[in-house]
Amino acid sequence: MTHPVWTDAILALRLLRIDPIGLGGIWLRAGFGPPRDRFVAALGAGRRLTCHMSDEALLGGLDITATLANGQPSYAKGLLSDPERLILSSAERASRHLAALLAKTLDRRAGHCLIALDEGIEDEAPPPALTDRLAFHLSFDGLGAKDCPDTPLDPVDARLADIDDDAVRALTAVSLKLGIASLRAPLFAARAARAHGALHGRDVTTDEDLEAAIRLTLVPRATVLPQDPPEPAPPEEPETPHDTQTSETKPPEDQLLEAALAALPPDILKRLAPTQRLNRAVGASAQGALKKGTTRGRPLPSRPGRANSRDRIDLIATLRAAAPWQPLRRGNAPRGSLHVRPGDIHLRRSQSRSDRLLIFAVDASGSAAFNRLAEAKGAVELLLAEAYASRDHVALISYNKEGAEVLLPPTRSLVRTKRHLAQLPGGGATPLAAGLKEALHMAVAARHKGFQPALVLIADGRANIDLSGKADRTNALADALKTARGNRMLSVPAVVIDMSKRPEPQLSELAKALDARYAPMPFADAHHLSDVVSAELA
Repeated sequence: MTHPVWTDAILALRLLRIDPIGLGGIWLRAGFGPPRDRFVAALGAGRRLTCHMSDEALLGGLDITATLANGQPSYAKGLLSDPERLILSSAERASRHLAALLAKTLDRRAGHCLIALDEGIEDEAPPPALTDRLAFHLSFDGLGAKDCPDTPLDPVDARLADIDDDAVRALTAVSLKLGIASLRAPLFAARAARAHGALHGRDVTTDEDLEAAIRLTLVPRATVLPQDPPEPAPPEEPETPHDTQTSETKPPEDQLLEAALAALPPDILKRLAPTQRLNRAVGASAQGALKKGTTRGRPLPSRPGRANSRDRIDLIATLRAAAPWQPLRRGNAPRGSLHVRPGDIHLRRSQSRSDRLLIFAVDASGSAAFNRLAEAKGAVELLLAEAYASRDHVALISYNKEGAEVLLPPTRSLVRTKRHLAQLPGGGATPLAAGLKEALHMAVAARHKGFQPALVLIADGRANIDLSGKADRTNALADALKTARGNRMLSVPAVVIDMSKRPEPQLSELAKALDARYAPMPFADAHHLSDVVSAELA
């Protein structure tokens, strides 16, 4: 019997054949086995890519071998030069640089679509910038050979069905209710609905097309399940023979969401939860990110490759590869001449780790401000003592009264830290949203400079100043939660330290919005605080 997941996978392939440019492609998470092999067979021909291809191989450039043979510059086309279906193997190993090249290629809408084959385990996944541009997210976990019969696909040439504005608004509302932050998701859903209508020979999309689009594009991206599903609408009166237009009107988005979720297995979000963790895990490590290059860092074994303008040739490895073939290549040439072929060329590789920046955002308001600042000062100094070995930098932001202030810019200097921390202001109100906003701005700026930022928020949870500077507890908490939700797109690892005497529910809620770890520590000293931060952000 055909498994529903396999049925949806084949349906996604059919829709992709109708609108490859508008839908972008498919992210398939599956290990080696019959399901994946049969999916690739149904997919058909395509241009194969690997994660280790150079820019010249992808984009084209100077062909050194042909240039040397012809005596004049010769240029070769890259694999991305002509429109084609692209199949990326081991997509979980794709670097951010490769993801940027492929994302730019898809954004140009030059006729490409991408099939990302992901064999990763646990937290391994392609960069979110790439998967966000692929309409369909599939997972074959738990599928066997009996669930996936061979399914040949016939060529499809159909005009996309039309979709009205009400249907687009309904898809956007469903996307928001499922907790999807990406603006591309409802656009993909609309394109999938139009392609589904074309597949069934319709000129205008129907409820069936919208429900299929939600199931294929929005549900795999869902992060929450609506807590209060809408009440079912009362049954309508039977239609009269002369009233035929009522059946063609689109239902409200609440009814559309309810109808789509009712057709899914009850544990669908539980099964899809690992996929959502993968999306957040990419780029969210608190440790410095690994960077591979050719000039800096720990040397790695060289690998064969084509000479280009970016990589450096490993001369010793190249000569070692060419040496055994010299008697055959030399022929009648004078002894002592060296013959090196393009296949002998080896390229240097190295690996380094980017510096980590720990950003402390400390609540400096109220009567206990001096105690909190003292503990933060001690923790910063303890963490700095290890900065020289771990290459960590630290920064300190204080928020009180009506705003936030950067007391200590990113540094590794212990002397500079003690000078800035000698006298710290305290007292006043609690502008929690302003402190979060300043910390996230610093994290974005640090990431642009090559750092790997991590945020440590120290607070008591009683926010009472909103972003406009007015004293309003309700708006202050709402602004703090709204600012914290922005971190989901930034993927900055964070930990929330609750310094209040009793655990604050508001801080626990803020930690969830920030996608951070929550640690209540009412009586922690500097050593305990330093240990917790190191353990939580390890």
